Amino acid sequence: MTDPVHKQPMLFCVELRSSRWAELVEWYRTVLGLRVLLRVIDDGYALLEAGNTRLAILSRESPGDSSSRWSLGFEVADLEPYRKRLAVAGAEIIPPRENHEGFSELVTHDPDGNRLRLFAWPRQT
Repeated sequence: MTDPVHKQPMLFCVELRSSRWAELVEWYRTVLGLRVLLRVIDDGYALLEAGNTRLAILSRESPGDSSSRWSLGFEVADLEPYRKRLAVAGAEIIPPRENHEGFSELVTHDPDGNRLRLFAWPRQT
């Protein structure tokens, strides 16, 4: 029997605080294609599905500054559709580049200035 006290914790979600809550929720939904699991407008809370984890967006009058200490990393099957969506949304994109580990990545920021890395492994043929 596993001792629940010593079980490794599971990351449930990453929380982003924003003074532009509705805009940020819509951006992650439409530009990145995340599915909204829960949206509570009166509380300024949204929970979005991001693969095996979730992204929570919380409305705050003073959310604090974005940080260059961290980024949100999203693995995708193909960078090109996301590059196009980001360009249409007006996001500044650092052009895709090959990483020495074998994947391609592009770097951008969401409307609040949070750093995002999207990466894709080469397709197997």
